[in-house]
Amino acid sequence: MRATFMYGAGDVRVENAPDPVIQQPTDAVVRVVLSCVCGSDLWPYKSMPAGEQGRPMGHEFLGVVEETGADVTGVKRGDMVVAPFTYCDNTCDYCRKGLHSSCRNGGRYGWDGVDGGQGEAVRVPQATGTLVKLPVGEDSELLPSLLSLSDVLGTGHHGAVTAGVTRGDSVLVIGDGAVGLSAVLAAKRLGAEQIVLMGRHTARTDLGRDFGATDVVAERGEEGIARVRDLTGSRGAERVIEAVGTEQALQAAFGSVTDGGAISRLGVPQYELGPIGPAMIMRNITLTGGVSPARAYIEELLPDVLDGTLAPGRLFDRAVGLDEVPDGYRAMADREALKVLIRP
Repeated sequence: MRATFMYGAGDVRVENAPDPVIQQPTDAVVRVVLSCVCGSDLWPYKSMPAGEQGRPMGHEFLGVVEETGADVTGVKRGDMVVAPFTYCDNTCDYCRKGLHSSCRNGGRYGWDGVDGGQGEAVRVPQATGTLVKLPVGEDSELLPSLLSLSDVLGTGHHGAVTAGVTRGDSVLVIGDGAVGLSAVLAAKRLGAEQIVLMGRHTARTDLGRDFGATDVVAERGEEGIARVRDLTGSRGAERVIEAVGTEQALQAAFGSVTDGGAISRLGVPQYELGPIGPAMIMRNITLTGGVSPARAYIEELLPDVLDGTLAPGRLFDRAVGLDEVPDGYRAMADREALKVLIRP
């Protein structure tokens, strides 16, 4: 099969790779129908040291089950399925409390001999617990929106849930990337009354307004914090979802949240230290969030995607074939595309 590998910063290649085969009775082989490039893929794209061995790339995909191991139940050959971006057994103690990303038998695509999602097929470990059957065919117009259940929609939802967003809240979303815009969708779905989106790319913030943002703040730093506080009656936002991962974004979150409020971090941190000393303690700020247990949210969000209440497929503003994936990475890194869809 053909699959995507990263050999170092800026060095993405599509190469021939062995076809996936069943290795464990809990495995399934899925033929990929759609996958995509994730914003988190851009961090190694900018900084990964060069090496002779390529790293399999991609962790968001949906497709058709081609083969199952002897112990797999719940899905069968021919089923259309979506795979959350980490695989899991859905039965261990962590999974039972909704923390599938910490599954004792789980793992990540592209690591430990498991295929990446940006290819023609994937061996999915723990297929019974991981894969979710979709009631659509390969020609469904909903497939891009359903693909978002693999990661980005569930990640935005995780930010809103961990921040404690409830009806009537004021919410600040920092970042106008796909995760931030998904967090806007999630906050709107949970009943937030005011949703301030901090971003400076007009096409993206316009989509954010369509998704439910009531206000947009293009300013950064102290100026941006002052603008958020002005919009929230000088108090600051009750809930903040930080969807960038830089120290500057975290500083903006602390500066913009009200005393007693909550900050949920979704962006992969590009820093080791942050402003979490005495000032935060005195303000009773809750710092929460983390990697999304996407599998925990799929059944909850799926009906709203199927009936069109949520349309996260609008996040995909460019589509490429598999051999064009390197161009897709470049387009996202250069901010020419918000999120790139891959059709193998």
